[in-house]
Amino acid sequence: MKIVTIIGARPQFIKASVLSLEFSKDQSIQEIIVHTGQHFDHNMSKIFFEEMMIPTPKYNLGVQNLSHGAMTGRQLEKVEEILLKEKPDFVLVYGDTNSTLAGALAAVKIHIPVIHVESGLRSFNRKMPEEINRLLTDHIATILFVPSEVSFNNLIKEGIDKKKNFQCW
Repeated sequence: MKIVTIIGARPQFIKASVLSLEFSKDQSIQEIIVHTGQHFDHNMSKIFFEEMMIPTPKYNLGVQNLSHGAMTGRQLEKVEEILLKEKPDFVLVYGDTNSTLAGALAAVKIHIPVIHVESGLRSFNRKMPEEINRLLTDHIATILFVPSEVSFNNLIKEGIDKKKNFQCW
C-alpha cells in the first residue's frame, strides 16, 4: 500500500512523526512524504525532522509567504502533479492548515481516498481560515480519525453519514 502524507506546518510534523515511525515498521506500507513548505525555516521545520527522526520528504514544494488563496492554490497544483506521478492508494492529511486542504482537494479531485487525522474539531468561527480548512477537509475525507466523542458528534451534526469510516484515537 502506498500512502502520500502531506505536511507543511509544525503541528503536522509532530503528529506525522508518530505515524511515519509506525509505517516504517510495516514492509507492506510505502509512505511518501510531501512537505509543502508552509513552515520552512530551521526552527519551524528542519529541527522537527531532525529531532523527531521524521523521514526526509521525497518532495519539498517550497510554497510559502503567500496569501491563503495563493498558497492553497499553488500547493493544490503541485500536490496534484505528485499524486498523478506517484499514484498512491491513500492521501493522509493532518489538522487544519492550507497544506491540509490543498492535499485533500488534490486527492479527491483525482479520486484518491483521503485520510484526515483530527477530524471533527471545531471552533465554530468561520472567519478563521483554519475552520474553513477543517470543514471542507472533513466533508471530502474517506477515513476520519476523530480525537473525541465531541468531534464525532460535530461531524454527525454536519450531516456526515454515521456509516462513513470513522476511527477514534
